[in-house]
Amino acid sequence: MARHVGLTNITVSRALNRPEMVKPATRERIRQAALELGYVPNAFARGLKRSDSRLIGVVTASLDNPFYAEMIKAISRHAKRHDYAIMLFDTDGEAWLEETAIETLLSYQAAGIILSPVSDEPDYQPAYISRLQASDAAVVQLDRTLHGSGFSAVVLDNLWAGERVARHLLDEVFHRREAGGRLLVAAGPEHSLISRQRLAGVREALARHGSDITVDVLWGDYTFEPAFEQVGEYLDHFGAPRAIFGLNQLITLGALKALRSRGIDRDSLGVIGIDRLPYLDIFDITVPCVVHDGYHAGRQAVELLLEQIRDAHAAPHTLTVRGELLL
Repeated sequence: MARHVGLTNITVSRALNRPEMVKPATRERIRQAALELGYVPNAFARGLKRSDSRLIGVVTASLDNPFYAEMIKAISRHAKRHDYAIMLFDTDGEAWLEETAIETLLSYQAAGIILSPVSDEPDYQPAYISRLQASDAAVVQLDRTLHGSGFSAVVLDNLWAGERVARHLLDEVFHRREAGGRLLVAAGPEHSLISRQRLAGVREALARHGSDITVDVLWGDYTFEPAFEQVGEYLDHFGAPRAIFGLNQLITLGALKALRSRGIDRDSLGVIGIDRLPYLDIFDITVPCVVHDGYHAGRQAVELLLEQIRDAHAAPHTLTVRGELLL
């Protein structure tokens, strides 16, 4: 471009990167030349030169879950207000895709990374943890966390959510019938910290009540089809329990489909879940849910990340988001 406008490389570089140092007429001449040549400044290279990356990476296990979509919307909007661009990776629950996403973001020298890993099981210790710890990138975990990683996090109050669900079932379902009965908990992976905490909340509430309710647990994952299949098989073998608790939105929807496919009236038992079930009101269907504000959680993650970007020596800490029961 310098040859095209008959100026030095230094003058052209200043016009593009430090325009206040170049006369207005010269700036305009270089701008017109850039338009003619189709020149686009390499923002990545400029960021490296200034050591001032304006990139935030978001790595999530699944965009299929509307709760995650709500959080990502908040992250994108709030980051843009602070002049940061978002690079989004959907790992689709695959550890190797998560590894690739982290490596890509480190190679781009992202200022920060918001990470919701594919697993929160204690044994899940991906090799990239040590590279993240040694990097200059700020890291905030969202919803799921890597055991012992030491990164900041925004998490849900899962123990409270399980307790709240159990109290509702004791008040509205089990007390109306004879003693005992079965509660089916359709859960995520057996060693998932989130599933374990929500189930622990249920058991603690039942124990305080002195209840003799039998809790049956189906370990699975956090997606729709496995929940539909597992709950369906349970219904075929044991019939309908007095209540079903789905540990996330997709699990609860899978359980509802299983009931419908077996011709079981959902009003004949209690069904409750965690996370909002969208659009059910269109069909006059009401299912109680413990709802977490995903938008608030996403915004909190960005705020926490920006704090760490501004102060690389800030001590990591965890923010907890508590839900509310919607009937």
